[in-house]
Amino acid sequence: MWSRLVFGDGLRAELGAPRNPRRLGSSPRSRVWRVELPGATAVVKQLVEGPEADDRYAREVTALRLAARASAPVAPALLAVDPASRVLVLEHLDHRPPREDWAVDHAAALARLHATAGPADAGALPRWRGPDRADIDSFLALAEALGARIARGVPEELDALVDRLGRAPGHALLHGDPCPGNDLHTPAGTRFVDFEQASLGNGLTELAYLRIGFPTCWCVTATPAALLERAENAYLAQWRTATGSRITGAELRDGLADACAGWLLRGDALVERARREGADHLARMARRDWKWGTATARQRFVHRLGVVGRTAADRPALAGVSALAGAMRRHAAARWPALRPLPTKRP
Repeated sequence: MWSRLVFGDGLRAELGAPRNPRRLGSSPRSRVWRVELPGATAVVKQLVEGPEADDRYAREVTALRLAARASAPVAPALLAVDPASRVLVLEHLDHRPPREDWAVDHAAALARLHATAGPADAGALPRWRGPDRADIDSFLALAEALGARIARGVPEELDALVDRLGRAPGHALLHGDPCPGNDLHTPAGTRFVDFEQASLGNGLTELAYLRIGFPTCWCVTATPAALLERAENAYLAQWRTATGSRITGAELRDGLADACAGWLLRGDALVERARREGADHLARMARRDWKWGTATARQRFVHRLGVVGRTAADRPALAGVSALAGAMRRHAAARWPALRPLPTKRP
């Protein structure tokens, strides 16, 4: 593995010569090593050549620099960079098994991360991108394939939803994939890694992960109701402490309802990142199921239907969508009776 470690002369001059490199697990889009530097252990990450590699590298570097503003660390310190080789050298963090109520610390750290960016950072990262008209069409086609009746006004509700998500206010630093595995539970608290998909937007789109089941991650779980309430309250408290602003109950209710419904529409949130963009994964799921990480595509989707059916039930702007989600869930349960609920514990 030593011969593959990329650590150029500039990094050596700045940090010293690395010793004892050990390859760590990572996605196919990167190579990661743990190394010994003079006086410290560090992590070396190189983004490999591939689609949008330069963009992913730039996002990660920018996001780490923004995250460093937090009063209490929410990400590893960025020690040095080598843009020519797309290499980052990061603080090494000691990860320990998360507690049973890990979601509370996760949500609190997520709020602190989100709070590190603001209006003055507009343009530093791309804006978060939500579902679009093609997602609506795929979702409605799946509803018909399942035999659920689409009531009058539902397409218009979905159009308005996509418009609201596209215009949602906020300049929070969004991680892009804030999932189990991208959160390290250290003795000093939870910190996030892997910011290749970072963007700016409304923080509730990522707080919704706890309700909707971590839609961009292999490690999908269903957060128990009591733990979910504690986690969301921890997010609200940390957001207010970090920003001085309060998210009202109505803002929380409406924002989470919209965010969860938006994740339900996105077929790309049923497959790993390398397979996203292009294929209609909702149509594929109607024909066959597949396993990704801790659950199958149909398990994920049926869970999301239940969440949206409940979360949007008291929101007039999504009344038809809520009813349709409930009907689709009933039809899906009848068609696929062997489906099991999502796991409630992370592996």
